[in-house]
Amino acid sequence: MPCATYNILMYSHDTYGLGHIRRTMAIASHLREEGVNVLILTGSPIAGRFKFAEGIDFVRIPGMIKKSNTVYVPHSIRVDPCHAIDIRKEIILATARAFDPDLFIVDKVPVGLKGEVLPTLEWFRGHRPRARIVLGLRDILDDAESTRDEWRRKGFAQVLRELYSEIWVYGDRDMYDPLTEYDIPAEIASKTVFCGYIPRPLPAEKYFRRKNDRPRVVVTTGGGGDGYAVLDNFLRMLEEGGPVEYDALLVTGPFMARDRLDELAQRCKKVGVKIATFMKSLERKLAEADLVVSMGGYNTVCEILSLRKPSLLIPRDTPRREQLIRAEVMSRRGLVDYIKWGDLEPGLLRSRIDALLADPEPIRRAVAEFSMTGLDVMRARLSAFRERRG
Repeated sequence: MPCATYNILMYSHDTYGLGHIRRTMAIASHLREEGVNVLILTGSPIAGRFKFAEGIDFVRIPGMIKKSNTVYVPHSIRVDPCHAIDIRKEIILATARAFDPDLFIVDKVPVGLKGEVLPTLEWFRGHRPRARIVLGLRDILDDAESTRDEWRRKGFAQVLRELYSEIWVYGDRDMYDPLTEYDIPAEIASKTVFCGYIPRPLPAEKYFRRKNDRPRVVVTTGGGGDGYAVLDNFLRMLEEGGPVEYDALLVTGPFMARDRLDELAQRCKKVGVKIATFMKSLERKLAEADLVVSMGGYNTVCEILSLRKPSLLIPRDTPRREQLIRAEVMSRRGLVDYIKWGDLEPGLLRSRIDALLADPEPIRRAVAEFSMTGLDVMRARLSAFRERRG
C-alpha cells in the first residue's frame, strides 16, 4: 500500500501570460488525492488571484518578463536580471530541500529559466535518488527546426538522459509527434509518456444555459500581453460593419497594457459590448458561449475542447509558431477553425464568426468524439510511483 503522505513539487517559471500557471494548476488539481500534498513554485504575479484547493499551495518566486526568446527582465524588483535569477535559484533549491518531495514536475524547460532548476535537479540526484523527476511538455513547443536547434545548443538531451525519470507529453502522438519532429534520441524517447490533452473540470449545468435567445460569443486572449490585435479587429468589425445578431464578451487578460485596456473599454461601451480583464472562473463564461474566439494557447484550447465548444482560433506566429501549428493540426481534425495572424481583418473575422454560428455542427461532432486522457494517464503514473515507493 502507498505511504500515507506523498509530496509533489511543481515548477512553473511563468515568464509571460497565464499559460504555465494555469496548466500547472490544472495538473495539480488532477493529481491531488488523499495523502498527496502539492506545492507549486511559480513566478506568476497573479498566482494569488486563483483559488487553490485543499492540499495545494504555492511559493512565489520573483517574477520575470519575457522580452524575447532569450531576454528576460525582473517583473517588479529593480535588480540586474542575473541577480534576479540567482534569487529565484536559491528559493527553488531551498524549497525542494525543505519540502523534500517524492515527485518533482518541471514545466516545459528541462533546466528551468536560464538554468535556474539545474542545481535542484543535481541535488535530487545526489541526495534524493529515489525521487521521481518528470519533465512536462505541452503538445507543441515550436516549429521543428527551432526546437531542434535550441535543444542542441542547450544540451537538453544530456540533462534528460541523466537527471530525469520520465517525460510527460500533454498531447496525442497521432496528432503531433514531438519525438519525430524534434529528433528526440531513442533513450529519451523510451522515457516518454503521452498523456493526452488535459481536460478541465466542467462548471455546473446552469452555466451552459443561455440567458436569452441571442447567441453569445466570447473573445479571450489569455494573459493579454500580445492579444490586442484580436480584440481591436473584433471591435473594428462592429464599428465599421454595423451591429451583429449576437451578444459578445471580451476578456482582455490581466497583462494587457493599461493605455490599450482603457481604449478598448471606451470602444466597448460605444458598441455595447461587455469587457473584463480577468476572471477566476473563465470556464463559466465559456460554458455560456455559442462560439469562442481565442488565440489558441494550449490551456484555452483544452478548456474549449473540455466544454465541447465550437471555436475560431487566431494564433500568433511569433516569437514561437506553437499556436499556429496547433491550430493547423486541430483544424485538420475538424476540431477548430482558424485565421492566420497575418490574414486577420474585420471583414474576414465577421464572415468566419457568422459561418460558425450558422453551422456549428461539424465542429461540435468532431469535438464530441475527441478523447482527452490526460487526467487518467497522469493519475495512473502517480499511482505507479506511490506503489513503487511504498
